[in-house]
Amino acid sequence: MASTRERGFTLLEMMIVIAIVLILATIGAGRYEQAVVRARESTLRSDLLTVRKAIQDYTQDKEAGPQSLDDLVSAGYLREVPKDPMTQAKDWQTDNDELMLSPEQTTSGISDVHSASNQVSPIDGTPYSSW
Repeated sequence: MASTRERGFTLLEMMIVIAIVLILATIGAGRYEQAVVRARESTLRSDLLTVRKAIQDYTQDKEAGPQSLDDLVSAGYLREVPKDPMTQAKDWQTDNDELMLSPEQTTSGISDVHSASNQVSPIDGTPYSSW
């Protein structure tokens, strides 16, 4: 006598599979968020290094500090002022110092640049504005 029971999944089996999928999706979403933060922090470090190098090169070549970040673009030291990856705007916080990098330097100007973000890195616990 052939079984008349139809083949398929029980409600319990389907609930277990859905629960496993939800757990895996939750783990994946957390790791994705962490990867996005790490990528933005890496971009911030790279942009800060590039802009600081351009400030230093400009100051040594022109024997005067740049008065704005746009001076670096107009003089050809940067193609464009990068966006701050934390604020998604070109709103860098600049430091002006009376510090002279060389004896030939005639005027001071921008000496350093920082992120304008008031957020704190979840990875190392330091504010982005202090980098």
